[in-house]
Amino acid sequence: MSENLILRMESITKEFGGGVKALDGVSLEVRRGEVHAICGENGAGKSTLMKVLSGVHPAGSFRGTIEFEGRPVAFKSINDSEAEGIVIIHQELALSPYLSVAENIFLGNEVARGGVIDWNKTNQEAAKLLARVGLDENPATRISDLGVGKQQLVEIAKALSKRVKLLILDEPTAALNDEDSSHLLDLIAHLRGQGITCIIISHKLGEVMRIADAITVIRDGRTIETMPRADATEARIIRAMVGRELHTMFPPREPQIGEELFRVENWTVHHPLDPGRRVVDDVSFHVRAGEVVGFAGLMGAGRTELAMSLFGRSYGTGISGRAYKSGREVSLRTVDEAIRTGLAYATEDRKRYGLNLIGDITGNVSAAALGRLARLGVVDRHREYKVADSYRHKMNIKAPSVSALTGQLSGGNQQKVVLSKWVFSGPDVLILDEPTRGIDVGAKYEIYGIINELATQGKAIIVISSELPEVIGLSDRIYAISEGRITGEVAREDADQETLMHYMTMGRNGTP
Repeated sequence: MSENLILRMESITKEFGGGVKALDGVSLEVRRGEVHAICGENGAGKSTLMKVLSGVHPAGSFRGTIEFEGRPVAFKSINDSEAEGIVIIHQELALSPYLSVAENIFLGNEVARGGVIDWNKTNQEAAKLLARVGLDENPATRISDLGVGKQQLVEIAKALSKRVKLLILDEPTAALNDEDSSHLLDLIAHLRGQGITCIIISHKLGEVMRIADAITVIRDGRTIETMPRADATEARIIRAMVGRELHTMFPPREPQIGEELFRVENWTVHHPLDPGRRVVDDVSFHVRAGEVVGFAGLMGAGRTELAMSLFGRSYGTGISGRAYKSGREVSLRTVDEAIRTGLAYATEDRKRYGLNLIGDITGNVSAAALGRLARLGVVDRHREYKVADSYRHKMNIKAPSVSALTGQLSGGNQQKVVLSKWVFSGPDVLILDEPTRGIDVGAKYEIYGIINELATQGKAIIVISSELPEVIGLSDRIYAISEGRITGEVAREDADQETLMHYMTMGRNGTP
């Protein structure tokens, strides 16, 4: 092995049940002290490759060879890989919310004397590690009292406690806001300066271009190419990821906008735990048939709270205001009432609220409209299967059959199941909250096409997104929201990021 290589994976092939090849001869070389990004569509095999490397998928369950620091290795468990200095931080953080920061950092690696934990030493060492990652928190703080961004830093501190040589981060910024993401990327650069090698899996190409020294693209379980950062462009990465040129990130649509379909007037929502605080404050807006209306706002602006409160009062207390469907006032006091009125809400958190991850695709697609499949109170299972299978084909859900468990699908395919569920419910108004969060550029393009098709069918679409290019690229009109109030309305032809950000940062007194 070249002296400068810390890792070589050669011809890695991994199969799951039914002969499905998740990895098909993948090779990867990582140089010592670099940040190496791995990019690819959801389901391409990125996370599976890292699970092979870290021993989550043990030696013997795959074919191919792994060399670390010039020696062949065969990890039977994650403990084996950590003993060699390879630590993986998964997208779903593995922290106990009820334990302290210090307890989480040294869990399974306790600081003890004679079998008794030395708590003073534990907290002292934890404080040193927290300082290394730039986190100014008391080591005794409970994990549940920290935000996601700080929890991510605790995970990295935990990795540093294991004398990490190769740190693997799987979608580390997927759940973070821009500020926390920027801080994390700065930390990764700092660790690189300390000689720690990092592998980062990310679908955020802007972040990849900012932090990576080299980029490997995987598609359909195969290595497509590895490129140094100096030779990389976002267009080249996208072309390698999806196997085709994406001349525009947003498929074309000629708006065919009809009559007003949904109107909200003077909608006010109070915080469920603090009734004196207005989370949504006197909001009024409308959306027409065939129109895509975007809602842009910073974290905590009240976008999701507005959507959830409209959808059967799923959030908030002391809710007031009026809602109209096709000019007629409607009651939206329960989720069932909202669905019967013709509303659908695809939540921003598909794993917690949008899907039954241990259920199959069939059950998830039919969940919001079982009554349409029942006769005399009994669900017609054959018809249910046929409906789900038709959506599998229409939405291009990549699964061997609709009997596949939803939790085993990639993020993009899970999102298509969510959309299938709500489209099957027969809505006139669809509220899509962060519809492409955590999915790659290829899957995003497909989701955008589905949104366009729904608008062409005459549905009224409301899109909430934290990505301003997405809001601008999809929407016919955009509302900006700040501190629970609508601060601006911008037509498609006038929309740009600077204008929207001006409105999004506007305070209650009308100034940024």
